[in-house]
Amino acid sequence: MEKKTTKKTTTKKEVENKDTKTQKDTKESFEFTGDYLKAIGRRKTAVAQVRLYKKGKGTIVVNQQKASHYFPSKDFSVLNHFLKTINNTRDYDFSVLVKGGGKSAQVEAVRHGIARSLLVADEELRTILRSNGFLTRDKRIKERKKPGLLGARKRPQWSKR
Repeated sequence: MEKKTTKKTTTKKEVENKDTKTQKDTKESFEFTGDYLKAIGRRKTAVAQVRLYKKGKGTIVVNQQKASHYFPSKDFSVLNHFLKTINNTRDYDFSVLVKGGGKSAQVEAVRHGIARSLLVADEELRTILRSNGFLTRDKRIKERKKPGLLGARKRPQWSKR
């Protein structure tokens, strides 16, 4: 009494076709046209390249996804609070490329980049942005490990003999 089982094997091409279909279905196409202003925002090791398009609808796209989808709700609330502080963001569209760091550092890098691009677009916003601390770059990064030490500052235990 032997049981014969047959397994259906999928080829690499079938797997690739399934992956590309799901990616195409889930991603929406966000392409803005026209003139734009560029700015760069940074936080720790995260770098955000921001393009501000005038005559927009207030859309923010981060790495080809809506900002609300790309960032978790807790981190997106930081960005949302920033946008509520600045009233006229409905006039612009933002396209952002973010690399490095974690999600919270990326959110703050995006916030810094958007603030800098808004400053280029409208110089009158400087007082609002400066007073809320949106133009200040937080440059705290992890300290490098030094030779002979266990970490950046931790030393091996000293023994008398």
